[in-house]
This record gives sequence, C-alpha cells and structure tokens, in this order.
Amino acid sequence: MEIPVRRSSPVSEPTPQPQNTQPPAAPPAYVPPAYPPAAQTPPYAAPGAYQPPAYPGTANPYAYGGYAAAQKTNTLSIVSLIASIAGFIWILPFVGSLAGAIMGHIALNQIKQTGEKGRGMALAGVIVGWAGLALVIIGVIIFFGLIAVAGSTTGFSTS
Repeated sequence: MEIPVRRSSPVSEPTPQPQNTQPPAAPPAYVPPAYPPAAQTPPYAAPGAYQPPAYPGTANPYAYGGYAAAQKTNTLSIVSLIASIAGFIWILPFVGSLAGAIMGHIALNQIKQTGEKGRGMALAGVIVGWAGLALVIIGVIIFFGLIAVAGSTTGFSTS
C-alpha cells in the first residue's frame, strides 16, 4: 500500500505594496455636543401669590423631605402594655394589671376610630393585664387557703 504524498505548491514571493509617502492624517478635532440652554427659573412672586403643591396626608408639603409624616402610635396602648407588665411581674400586682387591661380596651377603641398604630401593643396590654389579674386572684385565694389550713391544724382550743 502506497501512501499518497501531498505536494505543496511553490511558495511565491509576496508582491510589494506601493509605499505611501504622505504622513498619516490627524484625527478630527473634538467638538463638544451642543446641549439645550438651561431652563430659567421664574423670579420670586409677591408674598402670598405662590401656593406650594399640596401633598396628601401632610399639613406641610416639605416636612420630612416632601414625604408624609410617619403614622402616630397610640399613647394609651404603650401605657397599657407597661402597666400590664408591671402588674404581671408583681411591681404593682393588682392595680397595674387592672389598669393595663382597662387602658388596653380603651386604646383598642381609640385605634379603631382614629386608625393610629399600636393595636398589637394594646392587645398585648389587655391579654397580659387580664392574665396578671387572674394570677393575683389565684394567689390571694391560695394565700387565704393556706392560712385557713394552717389555722385549723395548729390545735388551738378554748377549753
């Protein structure tokens, strides 16, 4: 078996290119883009002539950088939660729990009418207040029960 041999074509000399005798052209000069003229602001009007645009929800349209003010949290809901916690951890056992529960109910009613924030705190104040009040009542019942049991077993007799 014979292996075919590939024969290459004869290499020819590159043809010489004509020489350019002129120097290369300079790049075009930079021309900045033409922008439209800046808008002219009108001169200040006489006092009382200009009314700023009204933004919904704000008395002052430029308060807080033009944004509406943050919604207010109901103060009574905060006080309700604090009083309930104070009653629950026995700082103000009966009064704190009762006040927290009652103020929580009032705060829930105010929040429903005004749409303020703080519903979760008011609800927590109601729950913790009634739970603390229940613990106080159970504690009082146990205390008097122990006194009654202790008094009946001491054996005091009048004879």
